[in-house]
Amino acid sequence: MNSPSLASRTRPASVVERVRHPFRARHVKLLEREQSSPGFVRLTLGGPELEGFVSAGFDDHVKLILPQTGREQPALPVLVNGRPTFVEEEPRPTLRDYTPLHYDAGKQTLTVDFALHDAGPATEWALLAPLGQWVGLAGPRGSLVIDSGLRWHWLFGDETAMPAIERRLAELPAGSHALVRVQLRNPADQRAWSSAAQLDCAWVDSLTEAVQTLELPSGEGYVWAAGEHSSMAELRRLLLAKGASPKHMRVASYWKLGTADHHEELGETPA
Repeated sequence: MNSPSLASRTRPASVVERVRHPFRARHVKLLEREQSSPGFVRLTLGGPELEGFVSAGFDDHVKLILPQTGREQPALPVLVNGRPTFVEEEPRPTLRDYTPLHYDAGKQTLTVDFALHDAGPATEWALLAPLGQWVGLAGPRGSLVIDSGLRWHWLFGDETAMPAIERRLAELPAGSHALVRVQLRNPADQRAWSSAAQLDCAWVDSLTEAVQTLELPSGEGYVWAAGEHSSMAELRRLLLAKGASPKHMRVASYWKLGTADHHEELGETPA
């Protein structure tokens, strides 16, 4: 389960609340590695610089800054005119977005899941980096806090969305209903998730086909989805056609075929 510092336990004043955080970049060490399933590696990062880490939204993302050749610690960005910038004259380090799954303030550790959906420097590092190696961590710069006290919650995604879904299910209260549909390439990556909320979870071959069979529940709820860009664009179109409110929906592109380090919100989610 998540620590109280990860997620708001109080009902926000509105369904959606944007929270900004002071920018901070840190050096942390790779402490543990667990191959949780064929398509996932769970890493534990830690160190004293994690003190004061804050992540208020279940789908927050941090920038992982991979080690650079010839350096014990990777370069970290600093704010220049309000933008994170690498000021040192050397090749820019490799950056990737990940969901902070679990933060333990007492142990000063952060758990991050890597979905091994693509070959590349981040996947190679997650699988092969020696324990004790330094890595950089920046953010999150802000959070979108979605009221967990709503009557119902729809959560959709592919492998890359699973850490955010797992975190959300851990913080939903009893009395709410969570419908989860996850599109997996490998059934061996399924998880035995549980939640205090009433849970309807299914692993599907096609998210769009799964959504076409659903009807929006009555009462106030929220729709959240994340995955590959083109799939999410089509899913958002289907959800809007079913009557989902764009004010009570967030659909994000966590990756895009042929593009590295891609993260995009499809449509606006007003505060």
